[in-house]
Amino acid sequence: MTEAGHPFRRYVALGDSQTEGMGDGDDASGLRGFADRLAERLAEDAPGLVYANLAIRGRVAGQVRAEQLAPALALRPDLATVVAGVNDLLRPKFDADEVAGHLEAMFVALTAAGARVATVTFPDPAGMTPLGRALTPRALALNDRIREAARRHGVALVDAAAHAVITDRRLWSPDRLHASPLGHERIAAALAHALELPGSDDTWRRPLPPAAAAPPVGLHAFTTELRWLGSFLGPWLIRRLRGRSSGEGRTAKRPQLLPLRTTPGLE
Repeated sequence: MTEAGHPFRRYVALGDSQTEGMGDGDDASGLRGFADRLAERLAEDAPGLVYANLAIRGRVAGQVRAEQLAPALALRPDLATVVAGVNDLLRPKFDADEVAGHLEAMFVALTAAGARVATVTFPDPAGMTPLGRALTPRALALNDRIREAARRHGVALVDAAAHAVITDRRLWSPDRLHASPLGHERIAAALAHALELPGSDDTWRRPLPPAAAAPPVGLHAFTTELRWLGSFLGPWLIRRLRGRSSGEGRTAKRPQLLPLRTTPGLE
């Protein structure tokens, strides 16, 4: 809610593939994602809500700042979500201070323009795959800086990293980089809770019911990891070595503030 106690009416989402909605729908049928889902939630109290999504897959935090901040400010949002940094974690050269600096600059600019800003911390990569242990120190360092920056600037924070449920595989798509539809639903619910929207609560951080099938162990687990390496990590590494990005040639799916009903899949 705005400081005057009225519903948010101009929501702009900045970020990378997670905000774009990858893992929740596809390019043929349309991506949904947590930002679309949060916009739906906002519209329950503000039927005249207009919403823009500037996110583009593959973008690192510096690119989000360089490409999306000025257009976002021009839209004069009263609410903005800023979710970026995972692509930075995966790059060979990673500087937590530099990445957090880009995020904080966006927090400062959007807040100064009168927007309520919300952001998230990221799960420990080791919880997603054993190979992720090498990235754990990076994630911890970035999350610490996100918490500090959010506290300094009054940014609503979803400290997802602090809750074990965030690494439940059912919340993630098979590539383990993007949330599943259920995961995007939980992120939207978490943001609604952080923003203290009417009817929101902390159920987003509660564990899921026990899975019907136990997690793979032994040879099965090893085979599962090999399949993931071949299907997802391998192609990603090849793109990086070639200097390519999944977001090349792409534009924001929703660059202008529009009534919610015009979002693909939300009619």
